[in-house]
Amino acid sequence: MADEETVNGNGEESPTEKSQQKKAAKYDSGAADLEKVTDYAEEKEISSQNVAGAISAIGDRRNKAALEKQERENELLKVSIKKEDVDLIVREMEISRVVAERTLREYHGNVVSALIALTN
Repeated sequence: MADEETVNGNGEESPTEKSQQKKAAKYDSGAADLEKVTDYAEEKEISSQNVAGAISAIGDRRNKAALEKQERENELLKVSIKKEDVDLIVREMEISRVVAERTLREYHGNVVSALIALTN
């Protein structure tokens, strides 16, 4: 009998059936909208996790680079240089004493190599 109520004798749906389908469609579209919202929220959570991971990776790289730089500075301080060599570089190249000392240390106290590096 339910089939007889929804379908007329000529095969068409009754007006009550059409209104029920419209109501169902409204509820379904609301569910689809809700799905979109939850999908967006999930993507946002994933995105924030990726950002946090990227920030920590950048921080780790900076810390590693700073540590390597400090180790390099400590190694350079161990290199012995002569005061006369530093004075020569400062006088001839007209640069600061700090730059002259650093360059001389980088080239292990070799004045000629330091001067060549400073002229290039």
